Amino acid sequence: MVKAPILVPSLFVLSLFLLLPTTVFSHHEREDPQRQLQQCMQQCQESEHSQQPQCERRCVERYREQKKEQGSLGGEGDPISEKDPQQQYQECLGDCRQRRQEQRQCERRCKERYEEQESRGGGNLRRDTEQGEQGSENPYFFDEQKFNERVRTEGGFVKTAERFNKRSELLRGIENYRIGLMEVNPNSFVVPNHWDADAVFFVARGRGTVSLLREDDRETVDIRRGDILRIPAGTTFSIVNKENNEKLRIIKLFYPVAIPGRYKAYFGPGGRDPESFFRSFSPGIVAAAFSTPWDTLKDLFDRQDKGAIIKASQRQIQQIGRHSSEGAPWPFGRGSKQQEAFNLFNKRPTHSSNRGQLYETDSHDYEQLRELDIKVSYANITGGSMSAPFYNSKVTKLSFVVSGNGYFEMACPHLSTQSGGGGGRQQPETEQGQQEEGQEEQEGRVSYQKVRSRLSPNTMFVAPAGHPVVIVSSGRDNLELICFEVNAKGNQRYYLTGKNGIYNQMEDEEIELAFNQPAREPRQIFKRQEDSILVKGPEEREDEEGGRGPLESILDFTGF
Repeated sequence: MVKAPILVPSLFVLSLFLLLPTTVFSHHEREDPQRQLQQCMQQCQESEHSQQPQCERRCVERYREQKKEQGSLGGEGDPISEKDPQQQYQECLGDCRQRRQEQRQCERRCKERYEEQESRGGGNLRRDTEQGEQGSENPYFFDEQKFNERVRTEGGFVKTAERFNKRSELLRGIENYRIGLMEVNPNSFVVPNHWDADAVFFVARGRGTVSLLREDDRETVDIRRGDILRIPAGTTFSIVNKENNEKLRIIKLFYPVAIPGRYKAYFGPGGRDPESFFRSFSPGIVAAAFSTPWDTLKDLFDRQDKGAIIKASQRQIQQIGRHSSEGAPWPFGRGSKQQEAFNLFNKRPTHSSNRGQLYETDSHDYEQLRELDIKVSYANITGGSMSAPFYNSKVTKLSFVVSGNGYFEMACPHLSTQSGGGGGRQQPETEQGQQEEGQEEQEGRVSYQKVRSRLSPNTMFVAPAGHPVVIVSSGRDNLELICFEVNAKGNQRYYLTGKNGIYNQMEDEEIELAFNQPAREPRQIFKRQEDSILVKGPEEREDEEGGRGPLESILDFTGF
C-alpha cells in the first residue's frame, strides 16, 4: 500500500532548511567540530537537491568559525584544509559511483561544491580559475578588488581599474587605456569637471542627462540604457540622474592624453570637496581673473564639502538640463548631432539565436569612435550557453561583466614561458630585457598556459589579440558583458568551431598533415557543430548526453 505524501507548507520547509546547520551544531556544542561537520553534511544530503549546496556551505562556514575559535583551523587532521579541492572533488565522485540511481545528480553536487571552493580559494590547490602559471595571479582578470575607489558620497561612487601595465607587463600594449565604473544614485548630480583624457561612456542601467559646456554654447544630451557617448578630453561636463528610484550606472573607457595610463578630474566649480583648482592659484591671480575681491571669492570656493556627486532636491533636479541646445524641453531634446548618443540596442544584432545576442558598433555607426580606433560590443549569452572559441587579429578586447555569472578560458603562450607567470610585478628594464631575450630563445617550441577565471558582476577580463578565448554563461541567468575593443581598424574576428569555423576551409591534405591522420574523421568533427558564434555550453551538453563518467569530469576540471 502506497502512503500518501505529507504536504508541508513551503514556508515551514524553507525555515527548517535555513536553520538546519545551526540546529545541528547547537545541539552538539560540546562535540568535536569535525563530528558536527559530518553530521551536518549528512542531514544536508536529505534536503532537496537544489538546496544541498547552500546547506553544505553553511555547514562548512560554521565549522570554520568553531575551528577559528579553538585556534586550530588548518591544523593537523583538519579535513577542510588537509585536502585540496581537487582531491575532495575526486573523492566525492568516487562516492557518487556507489549511488548509481542518483549518480548524475551526485556528480553535479560535487562539481558545484568544487567550484565554490575554487572561487573562495580553499585548500592548497593551485587554481586554474584564478591563476596563471606556477600559482601566480591571473594577469588578464580584474576582480572587484582591482577597481580602486576614487569617489564615494551619498550621491554615488566612482571606481577605476588599476593600470594595465601595473597589472602585468603582458598588458603593455593597452597601457594607455583605463576602465572605470560610475554609479549615480536617484536625484543626484555630478559636479561639473573635465578630464585630461578622452572618455567613452556606455550606459548599463538607468537614465540621465549629460550637460557639456562650450565657450559660447551648452549641449544637453539625454542618455539611457544602451547609449554610447564620447566625452572629448578637456570638455567640462556634468551629469544628473533625474529618476526617483533607479540608479544610473555608466561603464567608462578612458584614453589619457597627458600622462600615459593616468588621468585626473579637474573641478572648477567646487570648494573643499571636491577641491576647486582655483584654490591652488594665488589670491591676487584669482581676484584679477574674476575681477572680484578675494574675500568674496574665498567664500565662494570654501563652502562646498559634500563631494563630487551630490544629492539634490526635486526642484533642482528638474531644473537642470530642462532645455537642450535645440531649445526643446527635457526629455524631448537630444542635443546637437555632434554629441548625440548612439544607442547600441537600437541597432539590429550581429547575431541572434536562442543562445543569446551579440550587438556591435563602430565608427561607421558612431563617428565619435573613429579617432579613438575602438569598437563597442555587447554580448548577452543565455544561461548554459557559451561563445564558440575565437580570437581577434588586432583587437585587444576589454570585457566588463554587467550582470550574470560564468567564466572564461583562454590559451596564452606568454605565461608558459615566464618564470613569474606574468603577474603584476614591475621589473627593472635590464631584468625585463634579459627575460624577453630568454623568451625569444624559447620561441622555437610553443606551449600554452590555460588562463581561467570565474566571472561575476563588476569583474573584467582582457583578451589580447591572437589569444583564443571562450566565454561561458553558467547558471540560469544570462551573462551580459560590455566590451571595448581597442585597435579596431582592420581587425578580423576568427571563430574556430561551428558553421563559420575557419578550419572548415582547410583542404584534405592540410588536415592530414596537421593532424597526422586521414582527413575524413577530423572533417566530420569540424562539421558536427551546427551552431555558430554562440553554442551549447558544457553543462547543457552534459545534461542532454546523459552525463559523463567521473574520469572525464576530472579531466575537464584539471585542464587535460
